[in-house]
Amino acid sequence: MRIAFWGAAAVIAYTYFGYAAWLWLRGRWFPRPVKTAPCTPLVSIVVVVRNEAQVLDAKLRNLMELDYPGDRMEIVVASDGSTDATGEILSGYSGMKRLHVILNRESRGKAAGINDAIAAARGEIIVFNDARQKMEPQAVRRLVENFSDPAVGCASGELMLGDPGSGEAAKGMGLYWRIEKKIREWEAASGSVVGATGALYAVRRNLLVPVPPETILDDVYIPMQVARQKMRVVFDPRARAWDLPNLGAGHEFARKVRTLSGNYQLLQLLPWLLRKENPLRFRFVSHKLLRLLVPLALATALLTSCFLAEPVYRVALVLQLAFYALGLLAMTQLVRGPLARLADPAFTFVVLNGAAVVAFANFVTRRRAVWIR
Repeated sequence: MRIAFWGAAAVIAYTYFGYAAWLWLRGRWFPRPVKTAPCTPLVSIVVVVRNEAQVLDAKLRNLMELDYPGDRMEIVVASDGSTDATGEILSGYSGMKRLHVILNRESRGKAAGINDAIAAARGEIIVFNDARQKMEPQAVRRLVENFSDPAVGCASGELMLGDPGSGEAAKGMGLYWRIEKKIREWEAASGSVVGATGALYAVRRNLLVPVPPETILDDVYIPMQVARQKMRVVFDPRARAWDLPNLGAGHEFARKVRTLSGNYQLLQLLPWLLRKENPLRFRFVSHKLLRLLVPLALATALLTSCFLAEPVYRVALVLQLAFYALGLLAMTQLVRGPLARLADPAFTFVVLNGAAVVAFANFVTRRRAVWIR
């Protein structure tokens, strides 16, 4: 039981602290800065939508207002079987020369829409963007500057959770996302990022491969295919898109379940991820796969500490129970003051690992993920 306890503790500690520390040290000992420079290649901005009538008009206006030469940019919007007014809104923009619209009557999934959009795009750089998030005016210009470096094949922007006026959210999923972005920043500083920000990333067109229609995480599938071709996947925090910090606990939980389910699916779609031909194998395991094992490690640490009598295990048990109690207390939304600052990250931690458990159940039962905005 002692071995099980300390083994579980080691998995948890490495996943959340050890890997980040290794990245931080590697970035300082063996830095690999990106050689950015101003450039204006022909860019195709791809947006795949499904039932986005509420935000689509604002999205198109946002794209039209980007600070990028109009004759060097096109917009490709693919509607995946939308049943609301999405098609009518897109038809209203049909006279725009820079806009190419693809209307699919049947829903075949986001990945199929991505393939359709890439086939219709003319740009040498394909920028992937989601409908809900608003890009800053300089986002595309800054993102494509990374492709002045011939070693860069994919560049990810930064998703900000909050309001451009008041800044990014500092608690809940906002806190989690800030930590996640820091890890991506350190990954890029020493080589390549494992995946990209789905709301804003760009890829050299000649490196793109068809995405299997059932793919959940295109923003990991595509970058990993780029890395397989010995090209770097980098992260540029200067290129930013903004999103709401809190879309509701149920929505955030479902979105996280979908993301973690996608990590399991990647092992089926890309079995080479665990072989030597994956240049990012160590990072993929450390960043993506170990997080799937953390719930098992947490359960192991809790159960073993219940049966070990030494004081150190008694203290560990009390700390674990107190931590989980704080998380449950945060659900009541009645916690205030300093205690709230501890309860909020505890709740987020519990939610994320609960999502990992559901994702594993989905994987075992072969439950298919659906569109989640």
